[in-house]
Amino acid sequence: MSEHLLLKFRAKDSPYGITRDTLKVLAAELGMPETTIIHLAVSRFAKDVLPQYESDEGPPSAKDLTWLRKTAKAKLPKGKVISRRSLL
Repeated sequence: MSEHLLLKFRAKDSPYGITRDTLKVLAAELGMPETTIIHLAVSRFAKDVLPQYESDEGPPSAKDLTWLRKTAKAKLPKGKVISRRSLL
Protein backbone atom coordinates (compact mmCIF):
# COMPACT_ATOMS: atom_id res chain seq x y z
CA MET A 1 0.00 0.00 0.00
CA SER A 2 1.35 3.40 -0.94
CA GLU A 3 1.72 6.07 1.72
CA HIS A 4 1.15 8.80 -0.88
CA LEU A 5 -2.10 10.23 -2.15
CA LEU A 6 -2.69 12.41 -5.19
CA LEU A 7 -4.93 15.36 -4.39
CA LYS A 8 -6.66 17.01 -7.32
CA PHE A 9 -7.81 20.55 -6.64
CA ARG A 10 -11.09 21.90 -7.96
CA ALA A 11 -11.37 24.67 -10.55
CA LYS A 12 -13.53 26.62 -8.08
CA ASP A 13 -14.42 26.31 -4.39
CA SER A 14 -17.52 24.30 -3.49
CA PRO A 15 -18.83 22.27 -0.55
CA TYR A 16 -17.01 19.28 -2.08
CA GLY A 17 -13.56 20.74 -2.72
CA ILE A 18 -11.32 23.77 -2.84
CA THR A 19 -8.86 25.39 -5.20
CA ARG A 20 -5.13 25.36 -4.63
CA ASP A 21 -5.27 29.12 -4.04
CA THR A 22 -7.73 28.62 -1.17
CA LEU A 23 -5.43 26.04 0.42
CA LYS A 24 -2.50 28.45 0.14
CA VAL A 25 -4.53 31.23 1.79
CA LEU A 26 -5.58 28.89 4.62
CA ALA A 27 -2.00 27.78 5.19
CA ALA A 28 -0.77 31.38 5.28
CA GLU A 29 -3.60 32.50 7.59
CA LEU A 30 -3.00 29.68 10.06
CA GLY A 31 0.77 29.60 9.72
CA MET A 32 0.78 25.89 8.94
CA PRO A 33 2.03 23.79 6.04
CA GLU A 34 -0.56 22.88 3.42
CA THR A 35 -0.26 19.18 4.31
CA THR A 36 -1.15 19.95 7.94
CA ILE A 37 -4.22 21.88 6.80
CA ILE A 38 -5.39 18.88 4.76
CA HIS A 39 -4.79 16.46 7.66
CA LEU A 40 -6.69 18.78 10.01
CA ALA A 41 -9.66 18.99 7.63
CA VAL A 42 -9.82 15.22 7.11
CA SER A 43 -9.44 14.59 10.85
CA ARG A 44 -12.38 16.89 11.63
CA PHE A 45 -14.45 15.22 8.92
CA ALA A 46 -13.66 11.78 10.39
CA LYS A 47 -14.85 12.95 13.84
CA ASP A 48 -18.15 14.08 12.32
CA VAL A 49 -18.74 10.95 10.25
CA LEU A 50 -17.22 7.99 12.10
CA PRO A 51 -18.59 6.62 15.38
CA GLN A 52 -16.64 7.78 18.43
CA TYR A 53 -17.23 4.61 20.43
CA GLU A 54 -16.16 1.01 20.23
CA SER A 55 -18.68 -1.30 18.62
CA ASP A 56 -20.44 -3.72 20.93
CA GLU A 57 -21.83 -7.20 20.47
CA GLY A 58 -25.22 -5.93 19.34
CA PRO A 59 -28.55 -6.12 21.18
CA PRO A 60 -28.64 -8.04 24.47
CA SER A 61 -29.70 -11.68 24.34
CA ALA A 62 -32.92 -12.96 25.91
CA LYS A 63 -30.82 -14.49 28.70
CA ASP A 64 -29.11 -11.12 29.35
CA LEU A 65 -32.47 -9.31 29.43
CA THR A 66 -33.91 -11.81 31.88
CA TRP A 67 -30.90 -11.38 34.17
CA LEU A 68 -31.07 -7.59 33.89
CA ARG A 69 -34.79 -7.44 34.71
CA LYS A 70 -34.33 -9.78 37.69
CA THR A 71 -31.37 -7.78 39.02
CA ALA A 72 -33.13 -4.42 38.51
CA LYS A 73 -36.35 -5.59 40.15
CA ALA A 74 -34.47 -6.47 43.34
CA LYS A 75 -33.03 -2.93 43.51
CA LEU A 76 -36.21 -1.00 42.72
CA PRO A 77 -38.07 0.69 45.60
CA LYS A 78 -40.98 -1.24 47.06
CA GLY A 79 -44.18 0.05 48.56
CA LYS A 80 -47.02 2.38 47.70
CA VAL A 81 -46.44 5.24 45.22
CA ILE A 82 -47.04 8.50 47.13
CA SER A 83 -46.68 10.90 44.23
CA ARG A 84 -45.58 10.84 40.64
CA ARG A 85 -44.36 13.56 38.26
CA SER A 86 -43.78 13.57 34.55
CA LEU A 87 -41.70 15.84 32.39
CA LEU A 88 -44.06 15.32 29.48
